Amino acid sequence: MLRQFLVVARLEHLSRAADELRVAQPSLSRTIARLEGELGTPLFDRAGRLRLNDAGKLFRGHVERALGELDAGRRAVAEAAGAGFGTVRLASETFLTFTGPLAAYKRAHPHVEVELHQMAAADMARALLAQDVDLCAASQPLRADGLESLELFEETVWLATPPDHPLAGRASVTVDELAGQPFIAAHKGHWQRRLLDRLFAARDLTPKIVCEGDEVSAIAQLIMAGLGIGLVPDLARRSAATAPVAWIAVEGPDCRRTLTLYWGAGSHLSAAARLMRATLGDWDWTSGGSASAAGALTGA
Repeated sequence: MLRQFLVVARLEHLSRAADELRVAQPSLSRTIARLEGELGTPLFDRAGRLRLNDAGKLFRGHVERALGELDAGRRAVAEAAGAGFGTVRLASETFLTFTGPLAAYKRAHPHVEVELHQMAAADMARALLAQDVDLCAASQPLRADGLESLELFEETVWLATPPDHPLAGRASVTVDELAGQPFIAAHKGHWQRRLLDRLFAARDLTPKIVCEGDEVSAIAQLIMAGLGIGLVPDLARRSAATAPVAWIAVEGPDCRRTLTLYWGAGSHLSAAARLMRATLGDWDWTSGGSASAAGALTGA
């Protein structure tokens, strides 16, 4: 019943939830009504489209934490019973940054199952508190109580332009000089887009976005094709030293990013998750990676 409630709460649509759960919609509707009856209050507003109400949002948080603890207990028992190191579940906005440490981890622990979840930073805190994942790596702060963190590295973010761009010969550029320039940008919510918007907002400016995409590999290709410019972190710049682009410093102390690893403060981390945390914490991030030029420019 509770897991069915979470699916309905996530989708806010009974028929789609019934399809995902592979149950009949009338049966699912009765299950939700029975749960509301037990609680003595509606969990959804039903005027027009189904919407999770304030009571439903409050209840959802408790259900996620309770089921997360139950799943964590199962994993802890399996680990104690000698079922091995188990599984580690890592979430990140992109995994190109992690190809090096993940490969090293898998070589050192070949029997551990590694689950990778590509996830927006806005969803990470809830996923950690619900114990849907063990670890999250984010290039922007996660604002939530009950989390612990470890800073992995901090780095400069550069402006990448095609080699024949008018700014290409410059060592540095101001944000004011970038007003009106065509930017190839990530979607709203991604750390690069947040940084771009923040840099411009500090100067009462708005960046000119000519392409906004979810495919960061396509963003890199478009920059190299001469269709615009974009922000690229130093780790990716070092990995793509031979890429056909020019690298320009953005003047000011704020054009930087910090990659931080998060986990739930009260959660039981499996041996596999603890080993992953140690691997990422001890990794030499200054050495860069071995991604291709196009791949390395995808925003790390």
